[in-house]
Amino acid sequence: MDFDVRWKQRFANFKKATMQLTEFIEKDKLNKFEIQGLIQCFEYTFELAWRTMKDYLEQEGFDVKSPRSTIQTAFQIQLITDGHIWIDALEKRNLMAHTYDEKKALEAEVLIRKSYYKVMVELCTKLEVLQCDLD
Repeated sequence: MDFDVRWKQRFANFKKATMQLTEFIEKDKLNKFEIQGLIQCFEYTFELAWRTMKDYLEQEGFDVKSPRSTIQTAFQIQLITDGHIWIDALEKRNLMAHTYDEKKALEAEVLIRKSYYKVMVELCTKLEVLQCDLD
């Protein structure tokens, strides 16, 4: 499949996932099941985010293999502005697998709301502009 088409298709899915994440974020108080839903939504949105970045970077001629190298390259070319938060999100995905532990789930909710959500939306906005520029 053509790189240009692949990143745009993946971006469309990333946009939908970001909108779903926004619905969780806009809700003030979540019960424990909604927190689990927020965390799962974040996990698949994050996965789509880095894979969309990877597809976009490959289309631009970069050779990236892992999530970490994708994030580092995206930061170097200013596709993302806060590489540290992205790397932190990458590393914290393991913590988020433990949503059965209420304390860890609450920690994850705070991280998503205070740090990770903002960078996801920034990436989505930036990719929207780039997509328009390329069309």
